[in-house]
Amino acid sequence: MLLKFTKMHGAGNDFVVIDGVRQHVYLSTEQLRLLADRHFGVGCDQILLVEKPHDASSDFRYRIFNADGGEVEQCGNGARCFVRFVHEQKLTNKTEIVVETQNGLIRPRLESDGRVTVNMGSPIFDPDRLPFTNGTGEVSEPLEVDGRTLTISAISMGNPHAVLVVDDVESSELEKIGPLIEHHPRFPKRVNAGFMQVMDRHHIRLRVYERGSGETLSCGTGACAAVVAGIRRGLLESPVSVATHGGTLSIAWEGATVSMTGPAISVFNGEINL
Repeated sequence: MLLKFTKMHGAGNDFVVIDGVRQHVYLSTEQLRLLADRHFGVGCDQILLVEKPHDASSDFRYRIFNADGGEVEQCGNGARCFVRFVHEQKLTNKTEIVVETQNGLIRPRLESDGRVTVNMGSPIFDPDRLPFTNGTGEVSEPLEVDGRTLTISAISMGNPHAVLVVDDVESSELEKIGPLIEHHPRFPKRVNAGFMQVMDRHHIRLRVYERGSGETLSCGTGACAAVVAGIRRGLLESPVSVATHGGTLSIAWEGATVSMTGPAISVFNGEINL
């Protein structure tokens, strides 16, 4: 099968984006893993599939697959690239679109400066909905990891996040602790682990160990979860600038929903024989 794709990134979080509107696309777990492989495939953090919506009131359906081939509920940086892709591929001329995801509807908007704003919906604190076994829904939760008790904030932004406040993101032991948190038995569907350093009340630095992908240069839902956690803890005020290794995102949480604004870049178009 000869598959056309577009390589994109949002603040360094990179994607293989596939048009499933004008062609029928079915990819096995092995084929998804091959696409994501940086040595034998194209290489990416996630594969994004653009499809026709199930509901006529929506514009598109958005599916996300991690590098391990598993399908997940949401990806904020990917949502921005999704908007850029459907415009560049002339699948729509709307500046704001309604997109179905596994976790409900999102409404990303293309801004006049080329950046994209996504209404990421309302954060979820109910531990049963993350899911987070024996969680309380409080702003801070204890989590036993590697013989230590860490303090996390458990939040879902359409996908589950455990956010830690650290003194320095660069010496945070992300490579060691991240996988242990991701696979912690209290998160039966695994979890994204965010390591947040508060610079001041409107600026943070962030690294995220993503479920199924490992550390990525940026994580949109992770940025949203970190800002929500920081505001709930009284450490931050909206809006917040989130500096990641791949770029900067702007996150606002002033009402029920969280909005995220950031870049979406097309790198190249290609074909691969699967």
